[in-house]
Amino acid sequence: MAFSGALACIKPVEQTDKKPEEKYVGAKTEIVVDSSGSYYEVASEGAVQLNNTSAQIDNEASTGTKLEQAQISLNDCLACSGCITSAESILITLQSHAEVFTFLDSNKDATEGTKKLPVLSIAPQPLASLAASLTASACSSSSSSAAPPITPHQVLRRVQAFCREALGIAHVFDTTFARHLALREHLLEFEERKAKDKLGGEAAQGQLPMLASACPGWICYAEKAHSEMLPFISRTKSPQQVMGTLVKEWVGKHAGFTPDKVYHVSVMPCYDKKLEASRQDFYNDVYSTRDVDCVITTGELELMMREKGWDLAQPVPGELDEEAEAVNAESTALPELIQHAGSSSGSYLMSIIEHLQRESAVPLTLSSKIMRNADYEEFTLTVAGSGKTVFKGAKCYGFRNLQNVVRKVGRERGVRTAGGAAGRLAGRAGAGVGRRLKKAGGGGDDDGGKDKQYDYVEVMACPGGCVNGGGQLKPVLPKPQESGVDEEGYPRDWVQTGVVLPETETEMGATTALRADVDPPSVAAIESGVVTNAKWGDKDWTRRVEAAYWLDGSLESMGQAGVQCDEEGSGAAEIKMNGGPHDPDAPPRTGTISSTRQVINDNGGLDTLRAMGGGREGPTVSGRTGGRLNVKSDATSAERRRSAQRVRKQRWAEKLADRVLKELCGSDNDAVKNRHRFFRTEYHAVESDVGGLAVKW
Repeated sequence: MAFSGALACIKPVEQTDKKPEEKYVGAKTEIVVDSSGSYYEVASEGAVQLNNTSAQIDNEASTGTKLEQAQISLNDCLACSGCITSAESILITLQSHAEVFTFLDSNKDATEGTKKLPVLSIAPQPLASLAASLTASACSSSSSSAAPPITPHQVLRRVQAFCREALGIAHVFDTTFARHLALREHLLEFEERKAKDKLGGEAAQGQLPMLASACPGWICYAEKAHSEMLPFISRTKSPQQVMGTLVKEWVGKHAGFTPDKVYHVSVMPCYDKKLEASRQDFYNDVYSTRDVDCVITTGELELMMREKGWDLAQPVPGELDEEAEAVNAESTALPELIQHAGSSSGSYLMSIIEHLQRESAVPLTLSSKIMRNADYEEFTLTVAGSGKTVFKGAKCYGFRNLQNVVRKVGRERGVRTAGGAAGRLAGRAGAGVGRRLKKAGGGGDDDGGKDKQYDYVEVMACPGGCVNGGGQLKPVLPKPQESGVDEEGYPRDWVQTGVVLPETETEMGATTALRADVDPPSVAAIESGVVTNAKWGDKDWTRRVEAAYWLDGSLESMGQAGVQCDEEGSGAAEIKMNGGPHDPDAPPRTGTISSTRQVINDNGGLDTLRAMGGGREGPTVSGRTGGRLNVKSDATSAERRRSAQRVRKQRWAEKLADRVLKELCGSDNDAVKNRHRFFRTEYHAVESDVGGLAVKW
């Protein structure tokens, strides 16, 4: 079993039938491996004979007990990004890029009645990963000190061209409109939970804090290790599954295809999305089809391009053109790359904060405080002047922080957080409800916020959030200098530090075996001056992907934003996060942000955009702040055009969302039921005796 270097397995191990310890008297048995590779447990009769011949070992093994090969099933997996999400650790046959190729080949020769409509959707995080990789590679090969960044908008156009010309997939969307629908449903569910929580009693049980549901790793972990947390998890589907509903039930219908005649491929930043798409909850029993037929990662998409001989670094016609809003009322065109202020993992917490500020009758002030580390940050909304706390939320990324939040929620809500799936609501959360309502006198706000409990937590399993998903591209780093001296003049062993992998035994020593699980750098990578499978610099690389995430695709922004290469042109662009979520050197931050919300002003511009740690801090940014590349711009006409374009896109998204909801859910008495069917789901505690697909490691 292979684990990622920066992660540790967090699956709890308990021994309930522990036997009394015996005084150690030496090993009574030993494990012997015969010539066929089978394992045997044999009685130990003293020192182990290390120089036995193969025949002697086989003879010794025949007297012992053959051990069964250990297996792990997907039901044992917590989707913690430690092992199952490591590249090449597991192959799920029906969730791989090879399956996409197989389908496309068979679909070409399919008859009229069996031919399907292929559709591909790609999340913004893979686009950012590809953009950052292309930018770093271009900067390393550039002779100038600055290179224009490749934006997610450009990458999307190139991916669309690849799918259209090389794969024959004409319909390629990004998932930000699906996220827009998910955020709307998320807000609606939060208000429903908030209203029930104010009632107190039985109605308030398991309502707040509401925990985000977009991360399948977190959902899998909660179902298998902390089922007592399930009532608090939002029922809103993730953007991937909302996109599945949109593609199968709406886009396909308008194109004249039933859901089973649409083949939907999703490109996601992590392997856990494969598990999410395979859930029975997202299977259409009527048409015997899944909302998402196949999930591939960013790395798998790049592999597909390499196998087809497609160079993503080459521009395509029209990649810098602005997106034109659909004028046809019946068009199924979706707005592209909608930016939601907040985090690069969906902006769920910030969307709720902005909603509360927008609906509040009095001005609200937002303050933030980093807790244990930059991936665990609290946000508090208080009434300006009085300081009365009306909302408290948190952003929690990574399993170590996640476990702390689970314990905190358990204490606050009176929930026993027992290990394993056997955890249950202690006293049906009555004690927690009482503590929550004690200071508020029947629900609502408390005084001062000192003892205010969480109302919402944005939870993601990966440290750094979705831009650091296990399926993203490996860091693109400068080619190590052959002299063995780094840029600061210090000697460095590039092989031993993991910057470059050994290609010969002499580099590692004659007695050291080469690593078989990772391929050496390709000739193309070496000639381009970069190493794409480096094992260090992940935090720095995540900052670069984060910065690429927030770049828009306008021609003006490309001219103003540039990547500052180092003097050697290695692509090591300096990006200061100023206390962003992925800055390891950032000091603990506390601060107050007054009236920070995203609104459309009277001039058609976009007012302040506050980002959670590392996102957009406003339409006008000077210097390397908030996770953006160096953009020097005042209130220029170019910036106003970009602001107006963002406003038009938001209005288009709102108008189209209303249309989609009306067409899918209707407006009769069944509208609420249909809305829950299309945009919400349920979770189930998984007991240890449930069998599953056996996967050998």
